[in-house]
Amino acid sequence: MWFLEQGQDLNQVLAYISGATSSKSGVSLVYTMPSQNVSLRLQGLREKDSGSYRCSVNVQDHEGKNRSHGSKTLELSVLVPPAPPSCRLLGVPRVGTNVTLSCQSPRSKPAAQYQWERAPPSAQVFFAPVLDAIRGSLSLTNLSSPMSGVYICKAHNEVGSAQCNVTLEVSTGPGPAVVAGAVVGTLVGLGMLAGLVLLYHRRSKALEEPANDIKEDATAPRTLPWPKGSDTISKNGTLSSVTSARALRHPQGPPRPGALTPTLSLSSQVLPSPRLPRTDGAQPQPISPSPGGVSSSTLSRMGAVPVMVPAQSQAGSLV
Repeated sequence: MWFLEQGQDLNQVLAYISGATSSKSGVSLVYTMPSQNVSLRLQGLREKDSGSYRCSVNVQDHEGKNRSHGSKTLELSVLVPPAPPSCRLLGVPRVGTNVTLSCQSPRSKPAAQYQWERAPPSAQVFFAPVLDAIRGSLSLTNLSSPMSGVYICKAHNEVGSAQCNVTLEVSTGPGPAVVAGAVVGTLVGLGMLAGLVLLYHRRSKALEEPANDIKEDATAPRTLPWPKGSDTISKNGTLSSVTSARALRHPQGPPRPGALTPTLSLSSQVLPSPRLPRTDGAQPQPISPSPGGVSSSTLSRMGAVPVMVPAQSQAGSLV
């Protein structure tokens, strides 16, 4: 009888008892029984057929009694060629940068060894230290445009091999990250500029609105009221004497004999400027006022206050 031991499991794969043979699929004896050689044949081996095979022989006499017993164990390891590997490019292939070419086979027994080479027309075989034959990686540093091409990875072991390839295209322009950063920076700059312009317009508008608004509740400017009494105004505007009604009010009681009683009137006559006659060595004599007006000294004694007013030309404009 043959048994397969895998870890803690023990399974019978073939038995020959009393001239009858029973076995699992793909398992048979090399020689026809009865024979002293009980070698086992396995067909269509798979990786799961690996394990420890034990042969146990019992020798019986004619009466069916066991005369002897023996056993032998053989170790079987089924080798598996590498499955087709997967090739990848790690990094951004731009001029001056570094990239890594990766190659891995998902199944191989024993573990596969890896070899990288560059396909024609620029054929090249790589070795350590740029090549890691165990991990299947190829490191390319300081890329340049002539390094572009097809790179082939071969995975191999004692029973077979498989391969894959990857195309390396070294670009000279900026990478996607640089372009994306430039676009984002431009958008942010435009947004900030638009915000500053909007803020400037709002502040300008806020400064203009108070100047253009007419406040309904604003108090009108005060104007000096004209005295209700008699006023004497010079048409040429050089000097005016305004006499208030309070100063020209009649004194209480009867007037004294010989006293002058001022008459309230508004003179529209131009008061002539007093002119002093030019005499040699003689003191200037005061000129009596015109009969129709009141002298300035009299107005002063009566409490009048001199007021300066703008001069007016003949055309009517202020000078």
